[in-house]
Amino acid sequence: MDVGKMSMIMSQANLQTQMSFSLMGKVMDHAETQNAEMVKMLDQPQHPDLGHSIDVQA
Repeated sequence: MDVGKMSMIMSQANLQTQMSFSLMGKVMDHAETQNAEMVKMLDQPQHPDLGHSIDVQA
């Protein structure tokens, strides 16, 4: 294999690796955002009145 072809193949492989890492970074950022939103949602009470009073009549 000549040097020109080898250089082109290595350049394409390098570009592909960089694109993969870039995409993975974006996916991880999106997952972190979703996780933060999920935690925020779970911290909020669903029914603020629930559990504040007890009906003791029989």
